[in-house]
Amino acid sequence: MRRLFAILFCALIAIAAPAHARTTEDEQFWLNLTAMGPVSGDLVYFAEIQPRIGDGVSRADQTILRGGLGWKLSSSVTVYQGYAHVALPVKDGRDVNEERSFQQANWAIGKPWGGELSSRTRLEQRWRSDGDDLGWRLREMLRYEKPLGGKAVSALIYGEGFVALNSTDWGAKGGFDQLRSFIGAEIGLGGASAAEIGYLNQWIDQRGGNARVNHVASVTLFFRH
Repeated sequence: MRRLFAILFCALIAIAAPAHARTTEDEQFWLNLTAMGPVSGDLVYFAEIQPRIGDGVSRADQTILRGGLGWKLSSSVTVYQGYAHVALPVKDGRDVNEERSFQQANWAIGKPWGGELSSRTRLEQRWRSDGDDLGWRLREMLRYEKPLGGKAVSALIYGEGFVALNSTDWGAKGGFDQLRSFIGAEIGLGGASAAEIGYLNQWIDQRGGNARVNHVASVTLFFRH
């Protein structure tokens, strides 16, 4: 298990660091408000709102509304069908809207080194108001959290890789195109609710040897019931 985790993490880092890339950078703030819980029996749900502020934390970069219904296949595996609407403001232009249908599998892998290791696999179908093509994208996240002294605060790291499975007329290019790396803490808020606060590095391949790096102050609030 330890060797597999190390190999996957190193592979993501290696893919996300092409030589001689010309890089632009930005400072951003992302807020994620998520409600989640059971509906009936093994049927569960989640719903989230994600405003993201970019351009040196000066203006809205995008807003995501996303939700899904899931079914618990076991105590460690849950599968979801979901939908997302993404609003992309365009300065001095008409806003772009992106719609996404997605299928997702959450897997609680185990509890190595006194913490919790889990994965999230998401397959997205994407279409946008500025094009006609349907884009397919695969996302894979590995997440590890470890309690610090007690149950109220845990150290948290995760990495998520994005692979576009095809190219589209609205700008998606097939291949590995994004890596997100997070380091921070999960703080219990009472009951099953929690806050995740930390630094997220978003690396985006813009092709032609160019890359974009967003330095993100990330705050996520989970309201579980």
